[in-house]
Amino acid sequence: METEKQSKPKLLIVTGPQGSGNHLFAKIFALHPSVKGWIMMRNEWQGHHEEPFNKYWQNPQLLQEYVLDEHEHYVTSISCPYYKDKQPHVPKYKEFVSEAKKIFDVTFAILGRDQTILELQQKRVRNAHTTPQLTDVLQELPNAHFISHELLFLYKGTYLQSLSKQLDFPIAYNHTTILDDYFAQDSNKKYIQNIDKGAFDDAVKKAVSES
Repeated sequence: METEKQSKPKLLIVTGPQGSGNHLFAKIFALHPSVKGWIMMRNEWQGHHEEPFNKYWQNPQLLQEYVLDEHEHYVTSISCPYYKDKQPHVPKYKEFVSEAKKIFDVTFAILGRDQTILELQQKRVRNAHTTPQLTDVLQELPNAHFISHELLFLYKGTYLQSLSKQLDFPIAYNHTTILDDYFAQDSNKKYIQNIDKGAFDDAVKKAVSES
């Protein structure tokens, strides 16, 4: 009798522009016990050189030596661009995926955040607007799912539960002990300023009064 071929473990590649939530989502995805990922400090920022798949992003051929364990789900996170030797680099997506597919079932999750906030954050921290470096290579990321920084903070665990179904990937959406820490402060808030009056305020108020 022919032995049934064993399915490959799933690798979720989380990527997005600098400042779009790469670290936050990497932390969240790694919370589930069946997922092997980047276990980071809860209240500290850590550079991507500490990410478990970092050396494989530098040299994707090293994935030929990767040793699987009992996990059925893996996650790796990398921003575009990322910094190495004080210089920005676009990840070697094609080379990495080519090697990863030999041992994993690969899925992409591309992070999104308000484009104005991204530009402000990037210019403040990196002295340059770097989002176009990701948008220029989107075609290299096959069958990608798009996930939202804003929806995460708006709907929290409910959004993560929906995202788990969308990605077919386990997410600890009810892990309130840690998630409450992550959701305690919306990182967009510091960029938002109130205005005295909007262009359509009077029309909206008039419509409400007439309805």
